[in-house]
Amino acid sequence: MTFTNTHSSFSGRRLLITGGAGFIGSNFVHHWMQLYPQDRIVVLDALTYAGNHSSLVSLEAQPNFQFVQGDICDRPLIEHLLQEEMIDTVAHFAAESHVDRSILGPETFVQTNVVGTFTLLEAVRQCWSQGQPSAKFSDHYRFLHVSTDEVFGSLGPEDPAFCETTPYAPNSPYSASKAGSDHLVRAYYHTYGLPTLITNCSNNYGPYHFPEKLIPLMCINILLGKPLPIYGDGQNIRDWLYVKDHCRALDLVIRKGVPGETYTVGGNNEVKNLDLIHALCDLMDEMVPDLPVYPSRNLITFVKDRPGHDRRYAIDATKLKTELGWSPTVNVQEGLRQTIEWYLENQQWWKPLLSEEYQTYYQQVYDNSSYTALS
Repeated sequence: MTFTNTHSSFSGRRLLITGGAGFIGSNFVHHWMQLYPQDRIVVLDALTYAGNHSSLVSLEAQPNFQFVQGDICDRPLIEHLLQEEMIDTVAHFAAESHVDRSILGPETFVQTNVVGTFTLLEAVRQCWSQGQPSAKFSDHYRFLHVSTDEVFGSLGPEDPAFCETTPYAPNSPYSASKAGSDHLVRAYYHTYGLPTLITNCSNNYGPYHFPEKLIPLMCINILLGKPLPIYGDGQNIRDWLYVKDHCRALDLVIRKGVPGETYTVGGNNEVKNLDLIHALCDLMDEMVPDLPVYPSRNLITFVKDRPGHDRRYAIDATKLKTELGWSPTVNVQEGLRQTIEWYLENQQWWKPLLSEEYQTYYQQVYDNSSYTALS
């Protein structure tokens, strides 16, 4: 397989971004290219259901950007990209990430999140260690593994927030697979000296978010006049992190983080699911004239809770603030408004996703857990 190699034209970092057509990955690609035009970016994405090539189409004319469709389990492809592009920085976003899907089909999550991460680590270790002393890598090399707070399990109402020393206690196949990948990344630092960094973030939201996730799902269902399904009693609590704040944090971790360290990233926005949906409904009522159902709160429907549903997540990002100087800047009310504006202005991005295959999947979810969505 042959790729155009233009790395010699760029004086900065040379990044391989896995999962760069996904939600957080695509936002990070836009962030990095805007701030660091001297850098070379290669995006590797398998373009499964949640990877949307159109999220990156505006970048394709730029000479420092290349998109490659491929699987992180394809080691020859990864090794080719690492060598051909002289990659010195890996930002690893590629993952299966939806808890509902992991309950219905956990095997894919193990394959992508565990085996895929292992394959990537092995390829990077072999390529970066060529010609170098054992267990020693250049200070310029970085391998960032982007993970989730779900690996820590569930918090009670008065429990302290998750931090870097919180023990792992995953409760779903998704979170268990991410915990496994986290442990592999950590082991490759301690065993081989690979300059790895791990981040565990709270719930992200913002542009380019695939509409199976809570906030875009609710926005689109309101526009279509469809039910707004809420698991259980709606009192589950999540810490909401605007994706652009998250990208700033990842930027700092790559440039200033200490290899071998973990950083938890949160938005300081703990909100009950029901309260979040109420706020979203009220904003939609304000911002969108002639909705099919008004007020939007009339669409709220409580459904059977999903198995292993964690009650509360919260993140203590003190380490990231004190050591790297990061703090979130967008609160939930402002972030929701910006997110709604994006979905209203970019309907050509999400409407093609409402396919027959997509709706068939949600009917399967509904049949298994009384959860109804875009069907």
